[in-house]
Amino acid sequence: MTTHAWFPRSPCGPGCHSGREPAVSRARYLWRLTALVAVVLGCVLVVALLPLVGRRGREAAVRTVFRSVLAAVGVRLAVSGSDGLSTRGRGVLVVTNHVSWLDVVAVNAVRPMRALAKSDIAGWPVLGRLVTAAGSVYVDRDRLRTLPATVAELATVLRGGSLVNACPEGTTWCGRAGGRFRPAVFQAAIDAGVPVLPIALEYRLGDRTRTTAPAFVGDETIVESVRRTARLRGLVVELRVLPELPPGRAAGRGELAALAEAAVAGHTFGSTTRHTPVHATGEARPLPVGE
Repeated sequence: MTTHAWFPRSPCGPGCHSGREPAVSRARYLWRLTALVAVVLGCVLVVALLPLVGRRGREAAVRTVFRSVLAAVGVRLAVSGSDGLSTRGRGVLVVTNHVSWLDVVAVNAVRPMRALAKSDIAGWPVLGRLVTAAGSVYVDRDRLRTLPATVAELATVLRGGSLVNACPEGTTWCGRAGGRFRPAVFQAAIDAGVPVLPIALEYRLGDRTRTTAPAFVGDETIVESVRRTARLRGLVVELRVLPELPPGRAAGRGELAALAEAAVAGHTFGSTTRHTPVHATGEARPLPVGE
């Protein structure tokens, strides 16, 4: 894999996971994995049927599958401000902070939508097939020269009236801190003349303790992350839909990105340590910033 100077990077890694979170019994853990396999098998049928049903039918089917994924791994979804996702007939760029593979699951469990996704997600067993079937726009992070065409494609999709979910940090962070929102994706919203809707995602345990356990960071595989998540007891993903940023709210993509980032940071527990997560070594390492 080749990288470039603006390739999205995060200093987060295995040291961000404390490993001290409450766990379910082995029997419950195995039951959850079995349930998730059942959802995977059901997903194959759902994807095959999507072209045969109308828009409302597709949304209901996709929402059901993503909610089933959450239920299978024992995750409860808490939502506030969901009226902001009830828009119909106009495009909206929905932006979130990026912590876990659960992010896209949580968003689509509330309102199914298209996504701006990294190209390797297409190969993921559960999410990949649904994300592709939902008409996602894929971005190849290794090939910077393809970015203008991706932004143009995204603008066309938004102009056509679709909601599109994007993670402007470009990669996952553990939740103790967050990365800078890269401006490029916001150019698509400006070009399409559509609003930006920020959503803040936060992970907690049943006793309201904040946790980094669901973070999908470092060289961990998706299978390893799913298995660790399935062991957790009382995991809750909190999804807060924030006030939208209307067209013309910012002078350019950089300002629009900063406004969305500030909105999300103000509603996540990493808001006081943006860009500088402290690891077990005590070392704070900033994320390189690029356009």
